[in-house]
Amino acid sequence: MATMVERLRDVTNAHDAVGMAALFADDYRSSQPAHPGRAFTGNGQVQENWTSVFAGIPDFASVLVASSIDGDTEWGEWEWHGTHLDGSRFAMCGVMVLRVRDDRVAEARLYMEQVEATEQDIRAAVQELYHPPED
Repeated sequence: MATMVERLRDVTNAHDAVGMAALFADDYRSSQPAHPGRAFTGNGQVQENWTSVFAGIPDFASVLVASSIDGDTEWGEWEWHGTHLDGSRFAMCGVMVLRVRDDRVAEARLYMEQVEATEQDIRAAVQELYHPPED
């Protein structure tokens, strides 16, 4: 039997928002620790979100880079890519940590981020993120 992260990969690549929502518990809890305002509850919002994804990125593709299972917890590292309707590039990557209950996702913590379109070297990133004193 496929793991939950494999099933999520397959249903997203099939562009099946209804099938995606069916993998989630009715009382599913979603959180994005880096974006706390994006938290929500319920698989209805899953279907709404993924309907929008597939409408806005018709060639959406999901790559499961790596995964791990420990009891009822599954970790998946993801690369998502495609093209927006306006022709611009779409790319995200990151990790999802899922807790599975009764063969459905009961909760998830998403650490997915957009891939930067421009490259910033590490020195510039350190300056921007940590604001060290200048020499």
